[in-house]
Amino acid sequence: NMTKTSQLAKIRTHLKRGGVLTPVTALNMFGTFRLSAHIYVLRHNEGLDIVTKKVSNRNGNVFAEYSLRN
Repeated sequence: NMTKTSQLAKIRTHLKRGGVLTPVTALNMFGTFRLSAHIYVLRHNEGLDIVTKKVSNRNGNVFAEYSLRN
């Protein structure tokens, strides 16, 4: 099981490589249910310029999609 620190490092690397994350992809890729908390740390403690886009799926559920600003 990954620690919070290694989850954060993997999320940071993924975003810096141009990746996009949603709560579902973060759960599948990194085993975290706390993507928004990790995004908060990356924004506020590390100063990353992360964009939040609200996306809705076919069922009308709205969720956040995170990426680094280009």
